[in-house]
Amino acid sequence: MVYTTFYQSPIGTILLASKDNRLIGSWIEGQKYYLGNLKESTQEKGDEPILLQTRIWLDRYFNGEQPHTFELDLAPNGSVFATNVWNILRQIPYGEVITYGDIAKKVAQIAHKDTMSAQAVGGAVGHNPISIIIPCHRVVGTNGSMTGYAGGIEKKIQLLQHEGVNLKSLQTKR
Repeated sequence: MVYTTFYQSPIGTILLASKDNRLIGSWIEGQKYYLGNLKESTQEKGDEPILLQTRIWLDRYFNGEQPHTFELDLAPNGSVFATNVWNILRQIPYGEVITYGDIAKKVAQIAHKDTMSAQAVGGAVGHNPISIIIPCHRVVGTNGSMTGYAGGIEKKIQLLQHEGVNLKSLQTKR
């Protein structure tokens, strides 16, 4: 059974989902790929331990603390490639950004390949089922462009501003 609860955040309502006491989803209402590939029936149950822990994590995050993604037991559902990308995203420090190209280089190393497509990385980043906690909002284009956030560029900007990222050094496309 998949259990869900809603979290009211400064950037909108977030749906949290868990299975076997592991977080499998965190979607901002209205984002692309809302509910991802979740096909199982759900039951709203906000007192599930992982959902309570996630709400506390999000409270801390939005109160300006810097909780780490490894504090929560996450179980995003995806391919080996996507999982490798999401694991790299989890290592991006609070308040910092990384490019799709840099992630592609890291994934290529993991896969023992010479190169990896930044576009393929972008696809995996865009389908991240655990928004904010797996910080896909910290990924920018190679030229510093603020592109590609399933929750929308405005929410990406809000999250990066919240984290103290110098947006003047990035190219904003609205």
